[in-house]
Amino acid sequence: MELTKKILIAMAVGVSLGAILQLTGLNESQFIQDYVVNGLIDSGGRIFVTLLKMMVVPLVFVSLVCGAANLGVTGRAGPLGGKTISLYLITTALAVSLALAFALIVDPGLDSGGNSEAKVQFDPYQVKEAPSVKDTLLNIFPSNPIAAMANGQMLQVIVFALFLGLALSGAGQSGQKISDFFVDTNQVLMRLITMIIQLTPYGVFFLMAKLGATLGLGEISKVLIYFCTVAVALLLHGMLVYPLLLKAITGLSPLSFFKKMREPILVAFSTSSSGATLPVTLRTVEQRLGVKNDVASFAIPLGATINMDGTAIMQGVATVFIAQFYGLQLGLDSYLMVVLTATLASIGTAAVPGVGLITLTLVLDQVGLPVEGIGLIIGVDRLLDMLRTAVNVTGDGAVATIVASSEDQLDREIFRDAKANA
Repeated sequence: MELTKKILIAMAVGVSLGAILQLTGLNESQFIQDYVVNGLIDSGGRIFVTLLKMMVVPLVFVSLVCGAANLGVTGRAGPLGGKTISLYLITTALAVSLALAFALIVDPGLDSGGNSEAKVQFDPYQVKEAPSVKDTLLNIFPSNPIAAMANGQMLQVIVFALFLGLALSGAGQSGQKISDFFVDTNQVLMRLITMIIQLTPYGVFFLMAKLGATLGLGEISKVLIYFCTVAVALLLHGMLVYPLLLKAITGLSPLSFFKKMREPILVAFSTSSSGATLPVTLRTVEQRLGVKNDVASFAIPLGATINMDGTAIMQGVATVFIAQFYGLQLGLDSYLMVVLTATLASIGTAAVPGVGLITLTLVLDQVGLPVEGIGLIIGVDRLLDMLRTAVNVTGDGAVATIVASSEDQLDREIFRDAKANA
C-alpha cells in the first residue's frame, strides 16, 4: 500500500477513535484520561513529532552548507536568494490581500441582520508581546551558532550555514575536502529521514486520535462563520494561487505537483508545524519533484521559516472579524497596513504550532483593534492551524519548484514521472 493511503487511513481511524471516546463519554474517565488519552495516545504523537524535529537542525545545516558551497562556485547565490525571498513575500502579500477581500464579502463578524456585537461571550486572551522589527532583524544573525542550533533558532542556523558554505566554495582544496564530507553526511541524513517517514502513519494516528478526543465541538459552533471563512480562503489560496503561479511561470502540471506533495501536506496537517514537516518536505521536493539540492536546500528551510501564507490568511480574516464584532470601522489605509504588517511579521516567525496568535497581536495593534479580541477565535485556532500549516508547506514546494525552473535546476523528467522515487 502507498504511504499516502496509509496516512489517510491512519488519520480517519485516529479521528474516529478520538471522537468515539468523546461522544461516549469514555474520555471523562480518569483512567482513560491518564493512561489512554494523555498517556499512550499523547506519548505516541509526541514521539513522532520529536523524531521529525530531531532531524530539522542537522538536515537544514548540512543541506544548506552543501547548497551554498555549490552556489558559491557558480556565483548564483545572490540571484537565487533574491528570487526566493521575493517570491515568498509576494505570495504572502497575495494571501493576506485575498483573505481581506474574501472576509469583507462574507462579513464573518456580523450577525444575520448585519449587526455587530454578537451576544456570545468568549474567554479572555492573555496577550503576549510580539517582537519588534528591530529585534526580528537582529535575531537573524547568530552570536553563537552552536547555541542557535541547540535552541532551534532556524534563521540564525540558515545564516551561519550560508556563510560557511560560501566560505568553503572559496577555500580551494581544503574547502573541497570539507564540502565532500558534508555531501556524504547529507546522503546519510536523507536515508535516516526515509526511515522516520515510514513511521508516519503511526504518528499521524496518535496525533489525530488526541485531536478527536479533546477538540471541543462547542467552540467551533460559536465562531462557525469565521472558521469557514478562513478555511475557504486557505483552500482558495492553496488550490488557486499556487497552481496558477506554477503553471504560468514553469508550464508544469499543478495536478502532478499536488500528487507528489501529498505526503508533506498530510504530515503538515497532522503536526501543525512547518518546522517539524521540513525533513519530509525537503525529501519530497528533491526526490519526487526533481528540484536540485542547490535550490531545495536553500528554498525549503527558508520557506519553513519565513513563508507563512496560511498564517497571513488567518490574520487577514481575523482582523475583519474582530473589527466587525466590536463594531469598529477600518479604512483603506488600515487594510493596507494589515497587508504590510502581516507580510513582514511572517519573517522570523517560528515554524511551530499556534505562533500565528502571537503575531496577530502585532497586526491588531498596528490598526488600533483590541488585542483581547483574539479570545474570540482561540477556541478554533488549533484546527485552523492544521489547515494553514498545510498551505504553508504547499507554498514552500511551489516556490522551490518555480525558482528551480528559473535557475535551470529542475529535473522535469522526475517531475513528470508519477512513480519517480515513490
